[in-house]
Amino acid sequence: MQPFVPKRAFFEPAALEYPLGREIYDRLQKLGVEIHTTGSHNRVTGIPGKTPGEAYREAKRTLVVGVRKSNEYAPCKPSAHYQLPLNTGCSSMCEYCYLATTLGKKPYIRVYVNIEDILAKAQAYIEERKPEITVFEGAATSDPIPVEYLTGILKRTIEFFGVQEYGRFRFVTKHARVDSLLDATHNKHTRFRFSLNADPVISRYEHLTPSMAERVEAAGKVARAGYPLGFIIAPIVHYPGWENDYQELFRSLDRKLPDSARRDLTFELITHRFTKRAKNSILAVFPETGLPMDENERRFKYGQFGYGKYLYTAEVMAEIKEFMIKQIQVYFPEAGIDYFV
Repeated sequence: MQPFVPKRAFFEPAALEYPLGREIYDRLQKLGVEIHTTGSHNRVTGIPGKTPGEAYREAKRTLVVGVRKSNEYAPCKPSAHYQLPLNTGCSSMCEYCYLATTLGKKPYIRVYVNIEDILAKAQAYIEERKPEITVFEGAATSDPIPVEYLTGILKRTIEFFGVQEYGRFRFVTKHARVDSLLDATHNKHTRFRFSLNADPVISRYEHLTPSMAERVEAAGKVARAGYPLGFIIAPIVHYPGWENDYQELFRSLDRKLPDSARRDLTFELITHRFTKRAKNSILAVFPETGLPMDENERRFKYGQFGYGKYLYTAEVMAEIKEFMIKQIQVYFPEAGIDYFV
């Protein structure tokens, strides 16, 4: 899969005062990317698109380079103590993605160049909580891999946590361009996680992402580089023949992962669900989507944030849970299952 190259980029003027900002600017110029300025990375005008679909697609081809000003990091329960704001957004176009509702109608990609400030704040949080371990999530609202070749932020962050006695880092990606991270001095302080799915789900709904085979291949590379490894299997979709397709996913992992990776391996299992707002957003951008969103076939449940989601029925949830846990027990008996939802 070809690397992500934005069609256009917007720079906050202050971003060019940082060495990383200048480096990104020069790299984009060499790639022939059209470059503009913006007063704020939070309020960008000039991204075209007359329809919801056009606006969404153009935003996905837009990179915004700015300075992170907020001095507080959001909590990230249950997976970590805090989000680590390295970047926001993603170049992929997964039909079900929650970022399509949380990042607005034009979900452009942002990167922050004041990495020294960001890591210094992480250091302060670590100092406040020690001798307890403080865990940071680097992909709560992003996929950091597609822009890593432009920024190098992820590798720098991994090596920062590599020397932290009381700090740990974790992130997740759907992408497979991991080679630049394989020689990072991580000291097993970063859990490198991949978002995986059955191949038919990827091909139908996860546009502009690597195939299952490419992601599994990348996971093997990461495992051999000594990182603690994790997998998010999401969203698990229930359809005729789903068991065979998900079993093939586990078989592929079994073929590629070395024995050394199996003793510290985690799984996060998330079934397909949607909100009314998300459904409306998905249909506006992908009017011919085949995602299963018939509310009459779902169970409605209020969530912790005051709005409801449409989940699979209790019977379907039980069927999925039993099958997925059995597959993990068969292929990776030493692995941990962080949660099933």
